Amino acid sequence: MMTDDETLRYDKMVENALRGVVRDAVQEVVDNGLPGDHHFYITFLTEHKGVKIPDYLHERYPGEMTIVLQYQFSDLYVDDEIFEVTLSFNNKPEKLVIPLNAISIFADPSVNFALQFQPLGDMEDDFDPTPPEDGGPGEDSSSKKKKDKKGEGDSTGEVVSLDKFRKK
Repeated sequence: MMTDDETLRYDKMVENALRGVVRDAVQEVVDNGLPGDHHFYITFLTEHKGVKIPDYLHERYPGEMTIVLQYQFSDLYVDDEIFEVTLSFNNKPEKLVIPLNAISIFADPSVNFALQFQPLGDMEDDFDPTPPEDGGPGEDSSSKKKKDKKGEGDSTGEVVSLDKFRKK
């Protein structure tokens, strides 16, 4: 009889392969720029281990945040574990460091392409659901995520709602 340790984890293999598609797409942009009308919406878990974003963005988007790579970005870098990009928020350049495992949605609307990721097994170990220290009493991560949804669509231009790409 096979135990879980002896079972091939095809679900993890597929997740890793699809994250490789994201990595390869970002690497193409690093090497050659964005071709034609291509642009990326990248949604990531802001509480995921290894995510590095400014505190004010973390406070505004405590659960999930979406960035757009289209016109105004710089210093794009990707490797097997993370990608980095500098984006402008309120006319101030900010460097973001995002582990590939923190990405929950990757979309390129120009070609109607989207991938949605679910944390699986060991990948879940990288996610820290504990709210940041500045959370108020009685406020858990689920209530913070609800607040985050209310803030989407504000005037920054870099953060957008991806509800139309989510599977219902």
